[in-house]
Amino acid sequence: MAKENSVYQRRRAPTEADLQEIPWLHLLRPPERLEIVPQLVVSDPQAGDYVCRVGRPVTFWFGVISGLLKMSSDNESGQTMTFTGVPPGGWFGEGTALKREVYRYNIQALRPSVVAGLPLETFHWLIDHSLGFNRFIMQQLNERLGQFIAARELDRMNNPELRLARHLAALFNPVLFSGVGEVLRITQQELAYLVGLSRQRVNEALRVLQARQLIRVEYGGLRILDLQGLRTAQFG
Repeated sequence: MAKENSVYQRRRAPTEADLQEIPWLHLLRPPERLEIVPQLVVSDPQAGDYVCRVGRPVTFWFGVISGLLKMSSDNESGQTMTFTGVPPGGWFGEGTALKREVYRYNIQALRPSVVAGLPLETFHWLIDHSLGFNRFIMQQLNERLGQFIAARELDRMNNPELRLARHLAALFNPVLFSGVGEVLRITQQELAYLVGLSRQRVNEALRVLQARQLIRVEYGGLRILDLQGLRTAQFG
């Protein structure tokens, strides 16, 4: 609980640089932007801090300015199931915010991150007043549906290279994660957490993907070379 409180207590107003990393702000009309920018807050969860927890009521709609988060839940046996990673540019929880529900998943920082929050009532104000914002949310929901259908298919995949390729394709989704670009800043241990493989097995799978010229491993991250190939490649 202390960690959750500290994330909230460390909130601050966004800087101009923070605002530049929020992908939907430029879709707002000037009066809408003037209305909501003063209500945005930013905080800096550290590795292991929770941004959202299962069973807690939604109070903000969140997005990642920098860093890396993971979305997960615990099953009945106490094992953690990771659904996806949330890299820079990713905004999440719009379905929960629209329905004013409690969270059905945990969002936890894998490394020191910067996260922006839009208050729930401001989120609904934009739904009621902004056509550009509504279009953004509809696109988010459509992409999210495809993401989770793909995640269910991943649950049945046993090939490590295939699992890693599909997970990387999801993390490079240009609609959901506009801040990633061509390079994803991620460690092999962070990938292991997200994919559900050992670090050693992730290392071996990365070598295979690089040999196929789908990615290039660089210092501190991965460069995408063939996004469509990551989405469709097959491995024996």
